[in-house]
Amino acid sequence: MPATKSSHCTRRAACYNFPMHDSTFVAPSIALLLATAVFCSAAEKPAGPVWTDIRTLGVEGQGWGETKAPFDRLPAKAEGKVRGAVWSLSRHSAGMHARFVTDATTIHARWAVTSTNLGLPHMAATGVSGVDLYVKDDQGAWRWLAVGRPTQRTNTAQLVTGLPPGRREFLLYLPLYNGTEFVQVGVSKGAVIEKAGPWGGGARRPVLFYGTSILHGACASRPGMVHSAILGRRFHFPHLNLGFSGNGKMEPELADLLAELDPSVYVLDCLPNMTAAEVTERVEPFVNKLRAAHPRTPIVLVEDRTYADSFLVTSKRERNDTSRVALKAAYERLKKSGVKNLSYIKGADLLGADGEGTVDSSHPNDLGFMRQADAFAKVLGPILKQAAAGR
Repeated sequence: MPATKSSHCTRRAACYNFPMHDSTFVAPSIALLLATAVFCSAAEKPAGPVWTDIRTLGVEGQGWGETKAPFDRLPAKAEGKVRGAVWSLSRHSAGMHARFVTDATTIHARWAVTSTNLGLPHMAATGVSGVDLYVKDDQGAWRWLAVGRPTQRTNTAQLVTGLPPGRREFLLYLPLYNGTEFVQVGVSKGAVIEKAGPWGGGARRPVLFYGTSILHGACASRPGMVHSAILGRRFHFPHLNLGFSGNGKMEPELADLLAELDPSVYVLDCLPNMTAAEVTERVEPFVNKLRAAHPRTPIVLVEDRTYADSFLVTSKRERNDTSRVALKAAYERLKKSGVKNLSYIKGADLLGADGEGTVDSSHPNDLGFMRQADAFAKVLGPILKQAAAGR
């Protein structure tokens, strides 16, 4: 009886089933059977993705190169100089991202975070510890595409598949409220993956945001939904997220560090973490330190967002009012002293007036972050237009 071709073997080189009940059949050698089985198994196994470390593609959202770990937000020299809480929080990868160009039709991600606490009671694990993928469309606008959902410290996920053929630019955001050990992008063998060109087609210095847990990302559902990231995509500008949960307090050592950088604009958004007395004590020295290092760089002072329940809870309304009065007074004194290129964003409209923009009266949900980005854009838009023009 002749050998029959196996129905489950699809490679051109055939695998065979040998009918052992035929008395006229002479059994092949064991070695041949084993070799055939191994060949069939290897032929049927689909090829896995080829992995690329995002550091080879260029990690953005990092102001200093000499860091203790690859995805720290402050330089190694800051350890022991800033308060311990600030140092610990600076090891979260909030705002960091990589842009790359690929013709792959399927994109995978593999990443590891430093803490097993993948989510928070009021914030989704996708925002705390996930990765977030955007793509630039044919009109040049950034569009959301996929999120990587964390289930453990080390995760592998197929982010998207079935894309039409063609080269596209992608943007992958790293976790907001967790440290990151590594991130890899996976594409099929033979697909091109390479570093993207500069933002906006030319050299642009980043927008530097310094602030609190809100800037840090609480409580965005995904890393790309923080207002700093939204504004970066909207204006096609690189950005640095230096939000430190509960610890954005305009301390002198932070002024020294920020003065080392050369951004397009400084956005100082620390009021939610500062009392009126701290505002009066610290804002002017902080701004003057930056202005001494960068005589022409625009500086934006931001009021605190309005607590969503402050319309009824008197203590929260008073907290907003007192800190805002102190900030506005400091702003006026700075202007009177001759500080130029100083702008101001009021807090009353940052999250809207309907109370729907937060998860806990303080931290924005995705709606709140979008509204906050819109409010910031009114002031930052003209500043970044001038920066893009080289003025």
